[in-house]
Amino acid sequence: MDKTLAISDLKLAFKSYSGLSEVLHGISLDIAPGETVALVGESGSGKSVTARIILGLLQRLPNARISGQVMFDGRDLEKLSEAERYALRGTAMSMIFQDPTSALNPVFTIDVLFHEVLKRRNPSISAQEARAKAKAALEEVAITEPERVLQSYSFQLSGGMNQRVMIAMALANEPKLLLADEPGTALDVTVQAQTLKLMADLVERHGTSVLFISHNLGVVREFADRVYVIYKGRIVETGPTEALFDNPEHPYTKALLRAVPRITGGGIPDISEDTGDFYAPMVVHS
Repeated sequence: MDKTLAISDLKLAFKSYSGLSEVLHGISLDIAPGETVALVGESGSGKSVTARIILGLLQRLPNARISGQVMFDGRDLEKLSEAERYALRGTAMSMIFQDPTSALNPVFTIDVLFHEVLKRRNPSISAQEARAKAKAALEEVAITEPERVLQSYSFQLSGGMNQRVMIAMALANEPKLLLADEPGTALDVTVQAQTLKLMADLVERHGTSVLFISHNLGVVREFADRVYVIYKGRIVETGPTEALFDNPEHPYTKALLRAVPRITGGGIPDISEDTGDFYAPMVVHS
């Protein structure tokens, strides 16, 4: 069976007057059907640009230099035309962004936005059909007043409600791959946990593959089947979630885990500024 997503030796650099600035240094990862895989690392490590390459968004930039292979559902994405790539977005693959409130257009009601999302899969769907599907999708994410939400604008809803709307929209067209880029980061911790639990239940029910991009190790440990740790554009450690958390071997992974604040106090532990060993060879857990 084909992997839902298979990335091989992906490299990214940006050309400027001063030369090439390398961002990704040949990363490889894969996701099986129905699997949730986390890509973990600090800000600037290359997580979000990887997701945008998968969607085909960075390829539009004239100064971006991209090489390597991205296979989606057995198809080489770089061999598809721009129209074919566009047709995949919002249908076979969809994305949840960090800040749901800014991701939803405040000029239109949720009803109108949902209709536009559903038209990506079925251009001839009527407003009435779309409203019925949208209502059912909102109920799936535990929104108890879907009619009121559909008639609202995003700025009239809470951050947690907007995040649930985004999850419902992202899964409405039954995508094979969901790219979740730091979902819930802008939310209160309690609301974030509830929302992510809803998302996890939904993707399991729909059999959706997920690339879960995060720096929140607690969330990753709870929801991911496998983990890839990325440091400055390099995958440094990978394996099943429990194996990696129970026995981290790469110096960067150990430092990342040590940096998690403890409820018992003591603040964030000091980490050596000598990061030379963070470039040690990749560790793979079986």
